[in-house]
Amino acid sequence: HLGGKVDGGEGNLIWEWVEKKIGEKYLTHLYGVWDDAKDIDFSLLPLRYVFKLNHGAGWNIIVNDVKADEDKIRGQLNEWKNLNFAYFFLEMHYEKIKPKIICEEHLENANGDLYDYKVFCFHGEPKYIMFLAERNTNGLKMAFYDTEWKKQPFVYSYPMYEKEVPKPENLEEMLEMSRILSKGFSQVRVDWYSVKKRLIFGEMTFTSYSGLCKWIPEEYNQLLGMLI
Repeated sequence: HLGGKVDGGEGNLIWEWVEKKIGEKYLTHLYGVWDDAKDIDFSLLPLRYVFKLNHGAGWNIIVNDVKADEDKIRGQLNEWKNLNFAYFFLEMHYEKIKPKIICEEHLENANGDLYDYKVFCFHGEPKYIMFLAERNTNGLKMAFYDTEWKKQPFVYSYPMYEKEVPKPENLEEMLEMSRILSKGFSQVRVDWYSVKKRLIFGEMTFTSYSGLCKWIPEEYNQLLGMLI
């Protein structure tokens, strides 16, 4: 459930797997991996970076051109490290992950936003791309597209993003890399960022929204489920 690249040490198995499958160029730059936040040397980090935990979701700290409160960050990271995300929503594939604190490059598109492209794959074949925007600005919005970049009439749990979304220049590359990474899985979401034409792997997500998506319209719950 991690993106990124780090030289040596534990906690980089998914990075090695992705690198072997599709190559290092799709990985984010990693600044460090730690077992304990007290070992973080902030003087070695750039002005902008992101902390996150590898064994859960939503455990992120974004530092953006502001002097970091080091003690507060260390305390929060270690608090998250000692939680077992598997028991939040019974996503039991998280249970045995050895917790790691990671720090990776800060990614951004325009106006402080970061666009997500999440490719829903079934039996190794991409079917739909979920586009997310305004996560850090006006509240998360969502839109679904098919593999020909035709907008679909459904979302889940979030409002529809009404603006026109340009077809990504690297859409075919995104689909092909998703096809490679999803091979062998009955269902998985392969997540990407596209920053200045650079395609960047995010993560492999097996239980979108913890399996609690409220599909709108409701019938798409079954229609997508039938693809499994």
